[in-house]
Amino acid sequence: MGGGRQSCQLNVQFVFERCKDRLNSLAISVMNQWPGLKLRVTEGWDEDGHHSEESLHYEGRAVDITTSDRDRNKYGMLARLAVEAGFDWVYYESKAHIHCSVKSEHSAAAKTGGCFPAWALATLENGTKIPLWALKSGQRIQAMDEEGHLIYSEFLTFLDKAPLMHTAFHIIETKDPPRRLALTAAHLLFVGDNATTPMRAVFASQVHPGQYVLAAEVTELRPARVTAVSEHVDIGAYAPLTSHGTVVVDDVVASCFALVQEQHLAQLAFWPLRLYHNLSGGHRTQPEGVHWYSALLYRLGQVLLASDSFHPLATAQFDS
Repeated sequence: MGGGRQSCQLNVQFVFERCKDRLNSLAISVMNQWPGLKLRVTEGWDEDGHHSEESLHYEGRAVDITTSDRDRNKYGMLARLAVEAGFDWVYYESKAHIHCSVKSEHSAAAKTGGCFPAWALATLENGTKIPLWALKSGQRIQAMDEEGHLIYSEFLTFLDKAPLMHTAFHIIETKDPPRRLALTAAHLLFVGDNATTPMRAVFASQVHPGQYVLAAEVTELRPARVTAVSEHVDIGAYAPLTSHGTVVVDDVVASCFALVQEQHLAQLAFWPLRLYHNLSGGHRTQPEGVHWYSALLYRLGQVLLASDSFHPLATAQFDS
């Protein structure tokens, strides 16, 4: 399919099954919307190396589309139809086509991973607060070191990046100081049963009022009592990775990891990725979706770790 220019009667043997299902649904919608026209796929599986090395085109999870008449005035409606057909990401990649892609159906992270909403704020070394979606590799943001001190750690990459995905977030609210943090159920958060006990990493879905989380205040971290826990659905999900494996988001300390309730194990497992970014410089445009290294680790985890090591949502996903 690489580089093949054809309408939707294309050879889909190399297209990811979930992507193929969305394509079939979209092809029907196009014919219903514009009788006599067909969905045209200009790029699917790439076997010729035309894309970046992390492109979803190499996994059969991305397609570039137009209508068969190549009328750009139809692209707005075509994008809407693609969203309705169930593609996870739809956007104008160029004036020549619309890009559509799907998340992996085999990756637990794709459905139950650890993320924050796009509007959540990180704090740069100069004190500026910046939304997560705007982070760039190499910037230093607030985090926590192994001794529990507030530091600035290098932002490396996103372990997941889904600007348009509807995501269910747990909202953790505190007082003294007042904070409000949104994160997904399987994300790890540092929690203590009172203000003096050591903090431990637990899943966000296990946090309840009366417990304590770590809040950032100027140059130090201090316990903040959880007063309310709720749920909220929002658009966009981002999972930043720092050198230290922790991150301060909306002035609350959280882990960079999810699904497995082992902070130290996760930090060790991501050492090769940190080394790769240090050696390569890491300054490249990151595609949307789950990072390939994260997906690989979750698949290895299915084999190497006991099921009770995972968040229940991930275990259910693995068993399905």
